Amino acid sequence: MKALNTAYQTLDLESTAAGVAVVTLNRPDRYNAMTAVMFDELEHAALALDDEDDLRAVIITGAGQAFCAGYDLADAGELPALGALSMLARQDRAARALVAIRSARVPVIAAVNGPAAGGGFALALAADIRLAAPAARFNAAFVRIGLSAGDLGTSWLLPRLIGPGAASEICFTGRPVEAAEALTLGLVNAVSEPGALLDDALALAASIAANSPGGVQLSKRALQANMEAASYAAAIELENRGQALLTRGTDFPEALAAFKAKRPPAFTGH
Repeated sequence: MKALNTAYQTLDLESTAAGVAVVTLNRPDRYNAMTAVMFDELEHAALALDDEDDLRAVIITGAGQAFCAGYDLADAGELPALGALSMLARQDRAARALVAIRSARVPVIAAVNGPAAGGGFALALAADIRLAAPAARFNAAFVRIGLSAGDLGTSWLLPRLIGPGAASEICFTGRPVEAAEALTLGLVNAVSEPGALLDDALALAASIAANSPGGVQLSKRALQANMEAASYAAAIELENRGQALLTRGTDFPEALAAFKAKRPPAFTGH
């Protein structure tokens, strides 16, 4: 992947033979806390990876003991002195990174290896699927530092994942959610055994990559778009267009031929 040729200050990028990219937040001495540079690099990496024709899935995880501790408070001292428009521009800069990740055409898996707080929680929410290590902990403690849980998509994504009541209680109290509770709430898809998180994420990504690339990508588009659809009829219309488009490609007839021949299909995404 050409995107791997870029040198980042706050991220590491690797790829597998199956077309899976692993993006690792790499500031372990600061619990992978976010900075302006990290936001810029996350946006750049997401857009660059999205241009890779052979990309099938993306895994995001953290180096060391944490997934992401949120915004680095060592960089936050100047924020109160910024004017309203300057602060809005700073916020927009951060939001673009998470929008780029959520908008990736392929599935994004968050492998949450440790604490995910504030913006780190929002980053996990922006993924399509979340896997957690036993040490994972989720925290939307914005109210404890005089800020709102309406940050980087949290107020939109969290209620849709776990319901408005549970989301409200977590955001209004600022309490942490441990891995076991996150699984019960539906915040994460699974909790891995100790030491198995990345292997589990890679296995999940490989199972996604084995399917029709176009089918997976248009499935993601339909699932995301129809979270905002105004009606059932609008959702059906979007689904109909996707299915009609996919039958014009090569993967659908290949799947039919493979079924008849009792062999695995050879998908190309064309």
